[in-house]
Amino acid sequence: MKFKSAIKPYHAAAGGWGSLEATTRFVIDSKHALKNLRNLMRMNKAKGFDCPGCAWGDDNKSTFSFCENGAKAVTWEATRRFIDHEFFAQHSVSKLYQQSDYFLEYQGRLTEPLRYNPQTDHYEAISWDDAFALIGQHIKALDNPNQMELYTSGRASNEASYLYQVFGRMVGTNNFPDCSNMCHEASGSGLKRSIGVGKGTIHLNDFDKANAIFVFGQNPGTNHPRMLHSLRHAAENGAQIVTFNTLRERGLERFADPQKPLEVVTPLAGNISTYYYQPNLGGDMAAIRGMAKALLETHRQQLANGDAGIFDQAFIDENTHGIEAWFAEIDNTNWAHITQQSGLSEQQLRDAASVWQQAERVICTWAMGITQHKHSLNTVREIANLQLLGGHLGKPGAGLCPVRGHSNVQGNRTMGIDEKPSAALLDSLAAHFEFEPPRAQGHNTVEALAAMLRDEVKVLIALGGNLAAAAPDSPRTEEALQRCGLTVHISTKLNRSHLVPGKAALILPTLGRTEEDMQASGRQFITVEDSFSMVHASEGIGKPIADTQRSETAIVAGIADAVLGNEKLDWLALADDYNLIRNHIAATLPGFKDFNQLCEKPGGFYLGNAAAELRFNTPSGKAEFSAAPLPDSLFGKLNAPFTLQTLRSHDQYNTTIYGLDDRYRGVYGQREVLFINAEDLAELGLQDGDLVDIETVWNDGITRKVSGFKIVPYNIPRGNLAAYYPETNPLVPLSSVGDGTGTPTSKSVPVKISRSASVETQRIA
Repeated sequence: MKFKSAIKPYHAAAGGWGSLEATTRFVIDSKHALKNLRNLMRMNKAKGFDCPGCAWGDDNKSTFSFCENGAKAVTWEATRRFIDHEFFAQHSVSKLYQQSDYFLEYQGRLTEPLRYNPQTDHYEAISWDDAFALIGQHIKALDNPNQMELYTSGRASNEASYLYQVFGRMVGTNNFPDCSNMCHEASGSGLKRSIGVGKGTIHLNDFDKANAIFVFGQNPGTNHPRMLHSLRHAAENGAQIVTFNTLRERGLERFADPQKPLEVVTPLAGNISTYYYQPNLGGDMAAIRGMAKALLETHRQQLANGDAGIFDQAFIDENTHGIEAWFAEIDNTNWAHITQQSGLSEQQLRDAASVWQQAERVICTWAMGITQHKHSLNTVREIANLQLLGGHLGKPGAGLCPVRGHSNVQGNRTMGIDEKPSAALLDSLAAHFEFEPPRAQGHNTVEALAAMLRDEVKVLIALGGNLAAAAPDSPRTEEALQRCGLTVHISTKLNRSHLVPGKAALILPTLGRTEEDMQASGRQFITVEDSFSMVHASEGIGKPIADTQRSETAIVAGIADAVLGNEKLDWLALADDYNLIRNHIAATLPGFKDFNQLCEKPGGFYLGNAAAELRFNTPSGKAEFSAAPLPDSLFGKLNAPFTLQTLRSHDQYNTTIYGLDDRYRGVYGQREVLFINAEDLAELGLQDGDLVDIETVWNDGITRKVSGFKIVPYNIPRGNLAAYYPETNPLVPLSSVGDGTGTPTSKSVPVKISRSASVETQRIA
């Protein structure tokens, strides 16, 4: 398809008519308009299906429980366009590789199992039985089980994820790299160290009760638009919303509710942020430290005056450990360091601290703008420190709220998709299934790719996702995949990963979240877990586009049966009746007793959160303050003129490119753009619209460079840049990961820019 390119500012509020118009356009383009309108009316509803997009919670009150980007996800999946072996007979893998990511997915749904033929460079049809047999042959030939990597996307259901991890551990590996490794690992790891639970502590309705909400490093208008409803309602209820985000994002400024007719057809809109601060990339920890320093000064002044102080001392004394070490670290941190690193003034941080001080109930919420830096784990812990000071835990309208990305990424981890499994999980699996699971730590995503590059991986199975496009250092990621003996991709649509096959390769077509899942025992439902620890039943309603597609659960069971047989577990019987899988989950995982009965509860059921009940599963039995120092710099001794963050456009979800527009940022018909501060642009002697090359400043002798990016002035602090992924993933070094997380530092990439020698946009070599 051809797109008209333009850069033109967007002055309207987020949502409103623009959202309604875009939703309508995508519904019509799916060629299944009536079907998809019915689908949207059943999305996030009882006896309907859960949104295949983000993991925001359901309010169970709205007539329309979907957002613009949720509608895009549904219509993108429920299209009449399809591809089969005839398509691949006409298109070689090498030729398809030259196409854009948008082109690949736009071709439609995969409908039959396919096997790569390296002699012809084409995919060819293969039967399901032969595909499973080929997988079994490769896995049985492994020298040891750790030569297998089992990757998981956050889209996979609880049932499929649970079977997947049981299968892997019965084979003998804990190699479960997953999408969480690349996005929210700092949230889980940081919160576990601070409060003993790696999940958020609040309910969705706590937003209605909060006096202040601090939003760190997220863009809900694009990444989880339903959150704007919660923020809007909170603001209308009088909550002060304080935003820390490097880019000025429209959704965090003004929002017109598309479900309110008057706001669709008039300029009416609600303000979101009371205060909007734009820290440097990687400067959020310093900003929070500055708030804490200001609060500590006020607290001590009040104590010196004979007053009680501003902190919740009773909560601190009863529930926390380590505050004095943190206070000492605050005292050792000077304001010059704080303001230089954060990019914010002392007065701005004192103003933000004043909002926190005056609020009785505070929520802190964050996303990947916090979690994809070298010091992300400590930043998450600094947020937890702030909340512990005021006792903003375990009471209505207050708590910690990491906002996960994909719809079931939190559920995957609950189900045991974890390269660092707990002893309790392994003991439970061992007792129930009567086998000894492996105890050694497995690979995260970056470690798995490194192992592939060392030729230590013979089999990669990817349960969803698009690893070649999602992972950093794209040329090395692609080389890693091609070094595998067998790559297996369980997918709904064609994507970049299919075009960098291993020595042998399979594509297995799966059902989508929107589609009816009929098995031998009848129609099935699956479950997912949202960011608020609510588990929902999800039941697709649309007819599959082909009877050769299979559910993720059935595919995992088919692979397991081909490898392990039915001696320990009748895998095919589990695929016939998902209630049996849920019975195993109930017997082995805490919080899932009577799982099948709980699934009948409208709106889902709450798994619970020990920290929200002030029970802390930490070594001390209390919530732990972190006393980490601020980093001296983001990049050590490297001297880079700019820091780049990679981000999504508005017509995008993770690596899925729905279109080439980014409406709220004023970009249309193109993706290879670079956002820059206007003063930096002038200092470089460049002009709006010039083409530039972006090159990573790193210390391993590898050139990482992308070319032909159009430069666009934007409201972003000096020294900071932003560009879309996966186009700029080649710039993120595979070796640049978060301390204690292994997460690629995609929000803080040291780069330099120069005028392009060629006007031609080029793929990275």
